[in-house]
Amino acid sequence: MKSQASTNSVLRPCPGSEKSKIRTLHGILLKTSCRNRGIVDNTVVYAVIDTCVLVSALRSNLGASFESLQAVRRGDIRIALSVALAIEYESVALRPGLVPAIGAEDIQVVVDVLCKLAHPQRIFYTWRPFLRDPDDDLVVELAAAAGCAVIITHNINDFKGSESLGIRAITPAQALNLI
Repeated sequence: MKSQASTNSVLRPCPGSEKSKIRTLHGILLKTSCRNRGIVDNTVVYAVIDTCVLVSALRSNLGASFESLQAVRRGDIRIALSVALAIEYESVALRPGLVPAIGAEDIQVVVDVLCKLAHPQRIFYTWRPFLRDPDDDLVVELAAAAGCAVIITHNINDFKGSESLGIRAITPAQALNLI
């Protein structure tokens, strides 16, 4: 567990910690309730999870991507999610052959569970074009609108420039080191 001083730049209050019973799939999200089990008092790492991390976790239950989703389930990482990003999660994960071990219905269950665990965030303004990839722009817009200091991604270079908005792109392994 890191000290409060070393993690202040990524700590945010946990908005709306509602309890919800959830089904399990592929060991990613176990039946539990979302609870405030943050780093210090009522805080957790508050982040946006990029689609590549979700896909990586669905493909293998070994590694930091999978463990990051486990941290979301436990409440150690609190995520923000917009309708646009939830649709992207589903459409990318449902691409033929991308996640061969899991069926379409089960992928939809995982996305539904993430929606239930996440802080729903509406986006009333856009920063586009901000990054090279418009799909990455929607992630930065969500992080800015939700007040997240962190985007968890495997594609750190894709988010260069987000620092100017106070948003830092980190890997799943780096996110796990914060909790």
